[in-house]
Amino acid sequence: MNAIIWPEDYTPGFTDNFCSNEVIVAGLTAAQIWPYLVTPTAWPSYYANSADPAFLDGTGPQLQDGSRFFFKTFGFPVDARCNEYVAPAEGHPGRVAWHGWAGDEGATDRLDVHHAWLVENLEGGRVRILTQETQKGEPAKELAKASPNPMINGHQDWLNGLIRAARENLPL
Repeated sequence: MNAIIWPEDYTPGFTDNFCSNEVIVAGLTAAQIWPYLVTPTAWPSYYANSADPAFLDGTGPQLQDGSRFFFKTFGFPVDARCNEYVAPAEGHPGRVAWHGWAGDEGATDRLDVHHAWLVENLEGGRVRILTQETQKGEPAKELAKASPNPMINGHQDWLNGLIRAARENLPL
């Protein structure tokens, strides 16, 4: 199975927080999952922890490499830039990732994240969805100490909603 490609400054183990969630389900394909994942305006329809998505650069409605967008999640207003975008194709996984940030650069409440997704077809009519996020900053240190872990639980909700949206063919 494939793995996330990490920018050097966001390698897991060298950041303040890391979370990883994965599902493998039968009866769906990467092509069915992909539109719901890369259309931020669809996120609130299946993921309750996402609000107010908007593109900031005239792109959209789907992410693309370099897209600038905004959304609220985990109580943070997040500005983001898509820095990896490869749609799934026969024999190759889909990959999408963004650098997100909240707060002013250099401020003690600044949060920086790299959130990456991998969507790949597996044999037997199964699809694998992997989402991993690394975080830096004081808010990340606090999130890492929380139990239960809000990032693990929140991202699992995102995965579950993503699967439900694709199965039910929700409108985009």
